[in-house]
Amino acid sequence: MKGLQHILVLTLCWAAGMLTSCQKKQTDTDSVKDEIIYHVFQRSFFDSNGDQHGDLPGIQQKLDYLQDLGVTSILMTPLYESVYYHNYYSSAFEKIDSTYGTKEEYLSLVKEMHKRGMKLYMDMETQYVTEDHPWYTDSYGNPSSPYSDYILYDDKEQRKPSTIVFDLYDLRGYDGQRRKITTINLLNKNVIQYNKDLFAYWLDPNQDGNFEDGVDGFRLDHMMDDLDNKGRLTNLFKDFWVPLIDTLKSINPKIHIMAEQADWGAYGIDYLTKAKVDWVFAFRIQQAIRTMDKGKIMAYADTTFRDTPEGNNQIIFIENHDIPRFSTAVKQDKGKEKVGAALNLLMAGVPSIYYGQEIGMLGDSFFGKYGGITDANEIPYREAFEWTKDKDSPGMAYCYRDSGPWWETSTVKSNDGISVEEQASDPNSLLNTYKALIKLRKQEPLLIQGGYQSIPNDSKSVVSFYRTKGPKKAMVLINLSADAVNLEIPIAEGVPKIVYGQNTGEWKNKQQAISIAGYSTQVWSIN
Repeated sequence: MKGLQHILVLTLCWAAGMLTSCQKKQTDTDSVKDEIIYHVFQRSFFDSNGDQHGDLPGIQQKLDYLQDLGVTSILMTPLYESVYYHNYYSSAFEKIDSTYGTKEEYLSLVKEMHKRGMKLYMDMETQYVTEDHPWYTDSYGNPSSPYSDYILYDDKEQRKPSTIVFDLYDLRGYDGQRRKITTINLLNKNVIQYNKDLFAYWLDPNQDGNFEDGVDGFRLDHMMDDLDNKGRLTNLFKDFWVPLIDTLKSINPKIHIMAEQADWGAYGIDYLTKAKVDWVFAFRIQQAIRTMDKGKIMAYADTTFRDTPEGNNQIIFIENHDIPRFSTAVKQDKGKEKVGAALNLLMAGVPSIYYGQEIGMLGDSFFGKYGGITDANEIPYREAFEWTKDKDSPGMAYCYRDSGPWWETSTVKSNDGISVEEQASDPNSLLNTYKALIKLRKQEPLLIQGGYQSIPNDSKSVVSFYRTKGPKKAMVLINLSADAVNLEIPIAEGVPKIVYGQNTGEWKNKQQAISIAGYSTQVWSIN
């Protein structure tokens, strides 16, 4: 990130005195580049033109906010054309959804981000298309179509397109539109080449070898080796994904490929070892954090980081666009919200913050809540980002306004404390906690580049681990409970010095006595 080369000594204590000392680490800091992803649902982020849809110029207008927060990268949901508000299930992969903006506005955003030292990741799901896609319209009922083998059909007459995930033939949108959706034959050689060309285009749109106008990588949605476990499109890692990723890396070796493993109960290690993916999502850690169970968090973290191959990484997150908001899950408990932030940002891996998470946005739903299978069921997780205390201020992105019960039960309220405007000046706010923790990462490079090693302790509620690199260590302690905890941590080598949080215990005979308040975090440097 720009400006890291000459970071000044930080002497200001952040977040109501939580940071008790600041040390200049010029050599370490100069050599470390942080990566903190901001996962944005762009249709709900910021509306620049008053049409109620968040858009690309809106993101560009808010880059100052994102850099002030401290994130380095943006992960967008799909940009390509689709009848659905989330833009999965495309009708044209080559076209940018016009409600997001023009190609020129897209390129302006990418170039501006790169000038600022930021990265952009594009979400892609090319496994499925709607009935509006040319491959579908031309081949449906037409066995002589050149696209007949691009689509999976279940009959010779090509009038029964194969189902998609969850054995669906179609999907109803929140706006009442219903579209048939089917599966693409990813093993067709022309489809493979099409994907190589499509992804390569976004890496370098003008094909001049300069990547200032290209994305810095991709998120591969719903990636599977046997698509939807049907036994029909198998060995996709070897026959589809590896050739695609090899092609992209040959164009720009610096890109990162992140995969969403379709099985959220899996650690995703096979994606790293067999599919040449760089990063996967640490679903097991995410699920454990929501339980606020120390044993589960530490056990899943141990397994996740132990099994992740050298050179690969896990994306650490507590929210995304497919699950209830974290603040809802912890019932808006301010202490738990801040504990979640600490776990999100201080463990190993690449942190990802879902838009609005940093201000405690709310949202809950369940399968079928709004009358069966419809994409409206996920709207509560994807509501308009709350910039101001007045929910009707300009820029609020309400594409779903007055469209159904999801609007009537919206959690976006005025003057409820959940907005950037209401939290920006409060040093104890969740927003400023995120800022303080991200600044701490910059100050203590081990929190960026260090490996993970759990530390056993006798408490039922304190998560404890080292971030290590060579002989250097940072010790992190996070109290998951509302009660203060006293414990002792043996330190075999080095002398601990607290750099974040407060402690009244003494260092004596290679034992650090710890007194950690409820729902608080301590970070120690051990030299």
